[in-house]
Formats: sequence, C-alpha cells, structure tokens
Amino acid sequence: MAWSDLNAHLAHPNIELVTVAEVDLDRLSKLTQRFPDNSIRIYQDWRQLLDNEARNIDAVTIGTPDHMHAPIALSAMEQGLHAYVQKPLAHDVFEVRRMAAMAREKKLHTQMGIQIHSSGQYRTAVELIRSGVIGKVREVHTWSNKKWGDSAPLPAQADPVPSGLDWDTWLGVVGQREFVKGAYHPGAWRKRLDFGTGTFGDMGCHIYDPVVDALQLGSPLSVRSEGPAPNEWSWATNAIIHYVFPGTTFTEGATVAVTWYDGDARPTEEVKALLEGQPLPEQGSVFIGTKGQMVLPHIDWPKFFPTADFKDFQYTRMDGGNHYFQFVDAILGGTPTTAGFDYSGPLTETVLLGGLATFHPKTTLLWDAAKLQFSNQPEANARVRRRYRKGWEIAAMEV
Repeated sequence: MAWSDLNAHLAHPNIELVTVAEVDLDRLSKLTQRFPDNSIRIYQDWRQLLDNEARNIDAVTIGTPDHMHAPIALSAMEQGLHAYVQKPLAHDVFEVRRMAAMAREKKLHTQMGIQIHSSGQYRTAVELIRSGVIGKVREVHTWSNKKWGDSAPLPAQADPVPSGLDWDTWLGVVGQREFVKGAYHPGAWRKRLDFGTGTFGDMGCHIYDPVVDALQLGSPLSVRSEGPAPNEWSWATNAIIHYVFPGTTFTEGATVAVTWYDGDARPTEEVKALLEGQPLPEQGSVFIGTKGQMVLPHIDWPKFFPTADFKDFQYTRMDGGNHYFQFVDAILGGTPTTAGFDYSGPLTETVLLGGLATFHPKTTLLWDAAKLQFSNQPEANARVRRRYRKGWEIAAMEV
C-alpha cells in the first residue's frame, strides 16, 4: 500500500517526492527504477528522516504495518506535517484518539487510506440510504471473506534476519522477538496480535465506512463477540461481532444493531432470504429497512430487494472523487478532506473495539466513549492502550 499510495499522490501535478523511509532496503527496487537519478533521499529509519527532513517537507504518507501508524504519524504531526495514513488509522484505540486530537491541535489536514470512501459506488449508497429509499434502517449486516488469522502457534525458531532489513526498527514500539521467516514480514503481520488487527482491522474500516457515514453513527453503546478468541500470538477468523449504536435520524428506534462476520461466517439464513436467492457478495453489507433492503457489495453499485417493490426503481450513479488528490488539494487551500481524522478516527475506534471484544467471547462489553473505557469489564481496558517498549516512547502519546 505504501507504493500504491505514493504513486497515487505523485499523479497530482503539485506534489513532489522529496524523501522516503523504508526499513527493508531490499524493497526499494521500484522506487529506484522510477527515480534513477538518485534525486530522492532514502532513509532506513523514519526517525532520522523526520530529524533531518521535517523542515523540507509539508506532508507525509504512511503505509507501514498497523503497529507503527501512530508512532510515525504523531511524530510527524507534532512537527506540523499533514498526514495521509493507511487504514486502520492505528493499532490501538488510545492511539487513534491521540491522532485525531493532535490533528485538531495542530490544525492539520489529514486523510485515512479508505479510498473507496470517495468512490461513486459508496457515495451513491450513502445518499440513497439518507434519502430514505428503504425507509428507516432497522439493522445492518457486514462481512468479509478474508482470513487474516491463524489458529496455529508460531514456529519455535529463529531465522537469520535478511541483510537489507533493520529488524529492530521494523519491530519499533513492540517488544523484542526473534525474526521468523514468513511469520511477520512482509505480509503475515496482519495475522499477528502485536502488529496487525486481523481481518476486521484490515477490511472493517472499508466496509463499515458507508454504514457509519450513511447512518451518521456515533460511538457504539456495546460490542459483543460470538466467534472464536485469538490465541497467544494471532487473531482468529470466522468472527461474529455484534454492535449496538444509539439510533439516529436514519434508523428506526432508540438503537440500531450492526453485525460483522468474516472468514467463513455469514449472516443468518433469515437475512440471506431477504435477497430472494441472490448470493451474498464476497464482501459487503445488507441494510435492512422499513421499506426494503439494500445490498452494497465491496466494491459495486447498490442493489435493492424485494425485487417486486424495486423493479421500476432507478437511481443516479454519483461520480467518484480522487481520494489522494483531495488530501493534496486540502493542503493547498482547497476543500477539506472527507476522511480526515475527525471522521476516520471514530470509525477506526469502532472497528478496533470489535477486535478487542474477541478476547472476551460471549460477553457484552459496555463502551464509555467519553472515558475511553469499558464500564463493566475492567480487564478489557488493558487492551485499549498498550505501553511502548523502552526507548521507543513517543512524547505525543503522553497526555
């Protein structure tokens, strides 16, 4: 995603790449091929980049494993740099709250890498729900077929660290451990508790985005996991996570339920029957309303049921926007971003709470957003914020 984001931003005519930090020097071939004249200053340690280059740059884009989003972003924002950060915004709920607060304090432009937020498909779905096409929404079911989890223990081995990789800097704020080939870097970190946020953290920020946006949901009142718990090392798959949110203008009743499923888990047969035999998309959502149902595939145009009620229904497909250009243009004085940290922060908090709930299966956790804690399960609060390892503390995290 770092390379993808970088190229997307560089397509803007008014942005220039000045410097890059890459912890694995063996992964720089694409960059050096694009910039063969050595015009880009390259660092292996992002802290050295900020120390040496902060005065020379206006903004950063961060596409690292989840556990390093907050340390890098907070350090950059503390020096007045605008920040584009991949989803999920951070690894822990407290980190997310601090990032949103820092952006406000410094009056910075920010954007989370949920680029489908700016797509025509998602923008259209949000407007259709808000316009009342399916009436007031009673409940929502969301899912992903991805399986960023692992029920097996980590291999009990220590492999040589690749010559181009600074393993200590890759670990960053997380405690020391041996390098195990294929277990962490470059891709399997998403499965690991200390580094990634599982399937929900990976896809939930995308798929919950139009749900939160369309219904204008705030913080959840409660969250409950009915699926398997993580083991000592890795996230589980086949999650079923139930949220209850306060009702809004666009929902029916005082509260509204939103449920997440991943891996092989899916909505109930009763919910599937509402689609009249049409298969569920591999990823997406079903909004159940007082006048019908809307299915929003990830990523495709909305579909409506019952078919008989919507056979003559036509809607205008909205144009998509450039999520990356939006960030650059905001910095240059244009319209503010639509997925800045004031929006994407609470969205990410909600998603991360679902992962946290999997550590306490079949327990309804009552969430106090103002106090940033669970009111009925004190032991769950230990995972709201973790402490960084000695020598890697970030001043901006201390409040």
